[in-house]
Amino acid sequence: MKYPALVPRTICKTPVRVVIFGEGLSEDGEPVKAFEADLLCNYQDGAKTTLTDREKEVKISGSALFFGDICESLATFSDGEVTVFGVTRKIAKGSKARNPDGTVNYTRLDLI
Repeated sequence: MKYPALVPRTICKTPVRVVIFGEGLSEDGEPVKAFEADLLCNYQDGAKTTLTDREKEVKISGSALFFGDICESLATFSDGEVTVFGVTRKIAKGSKARNPDGTVNYTRLDLI
């Protein structure tokens, strides 16, 4: 059975550079790159302002939605960075939305 694409290729128009880090560190103490690619996504961003006793803090977040599975070699991932519109953001959460047959319908990266 063919399942409908919840994030179709036709709406993925924003170019991004995705770098996903694997578990562990290199000999130099840097994260090991498990995946790196230039892709197209549907990107949505937002900002939230919080007031503390001393200052005003603005938190910017975003989400990048990709058609299908962007990295089949990794079952899960939660660390890395995405460069979009010239700004590099850290991956806070990565998820793969699966169809009932186990195939990946779309990939979502939540960014901070």
